[in-house]
Amino acid sequence: MAYDKKDFKKDYKKDNNRDYKSLDNGSLVPDEADDRIEGRNPCLEALKSGRPINKIVVQRGEKEGSIRRIISDARKQGIMIQEVDKQSLDRMSTTRSHQGIIAFVSPKEYVEIADILAIAAEKNEMPFIILLDEITDVQNFGAILRTADAVGAHGIVIPKRRSVSLSSMVAKASAGAMEHVPVARVSNLATTISTLKDAGLWIVGTETGEGEIFYNADFKMPICLVIGSEGFGMGKLISEKCDILVNIPMTGKISSLNASVAGGIVLYEIFRQRNLTK
Repeated sequence: MAYDKKDFKKDYKKDNNRDYKSLDNGSLVPDEADDRIEGRNPCLEALKSGRPINKIVVQRGEKEGSIRRIISDARKQGIMIQEVDKQSLDRMSTTRSHQGIIAFVSPKEYVEIADILAIAAEKNEMPFIILLDEITDVQNFGAILRTADAVGAHGIVIPKRRSVSLSSMVAKASAGAMEHVPVARVSNLATTISTLKDAGLWIVGTETGEGEIFYNADFKMPICLVIGSEGFGMGKLISEKCDILVNIPMTGKISSLNASVAGGIVLYEIFRQRNLTK
């Protein structure tokens, strides 16, 4: 199916006007609604992606390695830098693993399904989308985001309910990949699957013991890969709406793989097949 980017193109507007609250000592801190990006790699990737950053707080004395690069890049972009002691940074941290740096940003915005399809159209590539059916573990979501970035997926779709959402902890778990992978959040996965089918995508579900072995399937087409939840896999309705079901053969005593591991295996097979044609 041909994808006309005019049908899906949408303007991405960045609002650089941020509200700040003044402390008694005259310093400025981001509004309480601002999210936190914690750790060196996530902060560096946020800077590289061009995401608006309101303020970066650095542990006093931390000036070596990647911290120095982050401070340099932030100053070039006119971002305020504040030094505090380790105890203050610990109190600000939500991940408890800040590595001496926290960036305060407005919460990352979700995109629309049309935006993800537009990205594929602009790159003149067959759409490659990942749909997560009620993934609730932060580490799994972060790992899937990281793999999605590595294999060139155009975006991820998650449900609004019973699912982990974008947060500072996900940013940390993804090692910054969250900044580069568009994420759409939808009310109804089944309806979204129908929309994607209408747009010409084939829906591939990963299911233990069902369908064909994943490396025998043909993935050289516009595709949406469905990864089921950690404990229960795909819901029955979602499974029934898939065009193809694939499984990963296993010979051990454990009957299933971690969701992000299973997803990663299939995602790299899709990546391999799609790149064979280039």
